[in-house]
Amino acid sequence: MLVDGGLAAVLAFLGIASSAATGRLIAVPLVIALAVPVVFRRACPVAAFAAAIAVGALQVLINSKPNPTDLAIVILLYTLAAYTPRRISITGLAICLAGSAAAVLRWMPGRLSMWDSLLVGSIMFAGPSLIAWVFGDSMRYRRAYYTNLEDRAARLEAERDAQAQIAAAAERARIARELHDVVAHNVSVMVVQADGASYALGSDPDRARQALAAISATGRQALAEMRRMLGVLRRDEDGTEPGRAPLPGIGQLGELLEQTRATGLAVSFTVEGVPQPLPDGAALAAYRIVQESLTNTRKHGGPRATAEVTLRYLEDALLLRITDDGRGAAAVSDGAGHGLTGMRERVAVYGGWVQAGPCPSGGYHVAALLPLVEPAAPPVAYPDASRAGAA
Repeated sequence: MLVDGGLAAVLAFLGIASSAATGRLIAVPLVIALAVPVVFRRACPVAAFAAAIAVGALQVLINSKPNPTDLAIVILLYTLAAYTPRRISITGLAICLAGSAAAVLRWMPGRLSMWDSLLVGSIMFAGPSLIAWVFGDSMRYRRAYYTNLEDRAARLEAERDAQAQIAAAAERARIARELHDVVAHNVSVMVVQADGASYALGSDPDRARQALAAISATGRQALAEMRRMLGVLRRDEDGTEPGRAPLPGIGQLGELLEQTRATGLAVSFTVEGVPQPLPDGAALAAYRIVQESLTNTRKHGGPRATAEVTLRYLEDALLLRITDDGRGAAAVSDGAGHGLTGMRERVAVYGGWVQAGPCPSGGYHVAALLPLVEPAAPPVAYPDASRAGAA
């Protein structure tokens, strides 16, 4: 309203100056009445246009001569076309054209021929009204088009976030099922048997031996189930199962890099700090992060991309950094975004983090931190021996 108020002040000043120069100060109230609706043209476009039309009709009826403030009607017609539906703006255009014809007949009666009157009316009144309506309608169309694009982008972003959340939930559910079905049950049985054996060790050695035998059998059963589960997870796409090779870790990164170089991707490898052993799960997570990052580089980086893998051993953690100089903006993740989600899920299990994104100078980078010590589980404490036996 401040901007429109300045525009209204300019129109009022021009109208008052024109009326003072021609000695028609009686037209000053009409000038002010035409300028005021401009202040409210965006807040109330229909009401402002109706008020200006009423003042313009009064100006024609009392035979007051036109003045520069009459441009307010053209401005308000533009606003009507830009901010209201087309059926309303077309009605306003028709009113302006009818008012233009009435103004020509009222202000120039008998002075010009019919054709001259039509020409003058078209140039002075109807022409500016048509131009204002066309520009306003075009602005309304562009605004609606841009609003539609913004809504579509917002919906796509919300859908992408929802898909990422669904993928993360599915990954967490999968990990939870694996831990519960394969590990949790057998480990809980082993814990109970171990507690019972510890209490029966002094008083009943036979019962203690039976408990230790049950622990051994349960552990073997858990290992067998884990092998079967890993065999299913490592099964090839054609249904064949590879050889029983150990799960990869840091020691197998050399073979991974050689396989990557054999595909045509130049990869450099750097180790900083003093190498320290990682838990088996964390070593597997590190291997998978490097593997997924190099796969993304090979898929999205382009034919001339090069990559660099750096392992930095800190005091209590391992920092991995994989960078490339390819088309980094296209390598955010694989098709559905599950690659980066899988990295984060793997690292979160061991209390680490993953960061990924385009490099400022081009290319793409992935950084991950893995603690060198597995997070300790809270100990199971029994308040007394009777509760342990009941358990």
